[in-house]
Amino acid sequence: MTLQSKDLSNLPHPSADHLDLLEAEALFILREVAAECRLPVLLYSGGKDSAVLLHLAYKAFHPERIGFALLHIDTGHNYDEVIAYRDRMAERYDCQLHVRNVEDSIRKGSVRLRHQLESRNAHQSVTLMEAIAEFGFDACLGGARRDEEKARAKERIVSVRDEFGQWEPKNQRPELWSLYNTRVVPGNHVRVFPISNWTELDVWQYIQREDIELPGLYFSHLRDIVRRGDILVPVTHLTPANHGETVETISCRFRTVGDISCTAPVASTATTVADIIAETTQCLLTERGATRLDDRASDGAMEQRKKEGYF
Repeated sequence: MTLQSKDLSNLPHPSADHLDLLEAEALFILREVAAECRLPVLLYSGGKDSAVLLHLAYKAFHPERIGFALLHIDTGHNYDEVIAYRDRMAERYDCQLHVRNVEDSIRKGSVRLRHQLESRNAHQSVTLMEAIAEFGFDACLGGARRDEEKARAKERIVSVRDEFGQWEPKNQRPELWSLYNTRVVPGNHVRVFPISNWTELDVWQYIQREDIELPGLYFSHLRDIVRRGDILVPVTHLTPANHGETVETISCRFRTVGDISCTAPVASTATTVADIIAETTQCLLTERGATRLDDRASDGAMEQRKKEGYF
């Protein structure tokens, strides 16, 4: 029997470090989605994970343009610095950027708030599904990672969603030998997570290696906060200090950046990526577990939101 020779040029070099291996896996997934899906889109918020994902997409298709447009679901409660960064990166990477606003869903009546200052974070799923229907996307690429939260740890790299955007944890496709099935019936779509196997430390080490620009909120700066238990709540027009609370100005940074109403900083003096890597090696809590107020609302909150169509 004669064995056919195979092209091994895309396989990692035997001396490749763990970042090379993670990168190779992510590039493979990105190229598979581009090849197999009719109209994929990359979910881009301007956070560190989506920044890494965008950079990986650039490397996956260089010297051609990135194979998909970007989509940001804007709650209207994001930090101005992150929105400016989002627009700058879309221009730098020469990507078409679609922005859809939760505020528009509120005006249409598809999103109803209990009160004006309610967090809009969980309501993004409604606006996302409206955008998927508007454009006809059959695959949404996101920067979620398994180490962030236990519900995300359950989800496959290619996750099928039904016509309502819902995820069924007990009905997931096997992904043996890294074989990914992107086929969906009409009306369904897949969410794809190319950096699912990365850790927070991996992300920061890759940011350092690739010299990826990030919003300044990720680095130490002075900010007014109030302490609520072990959480530092930023004092803003959306999250004002309650009567009797003491406002402090401290040196802090954000480990994850999202809706102002549910994202808290951590005390830090880290002004460089190297400093952040050193801090991250000492952390006992994931960034979402330590700083996302919405994830702390109840046990299983994230899993329930994902069943309802959340990212």
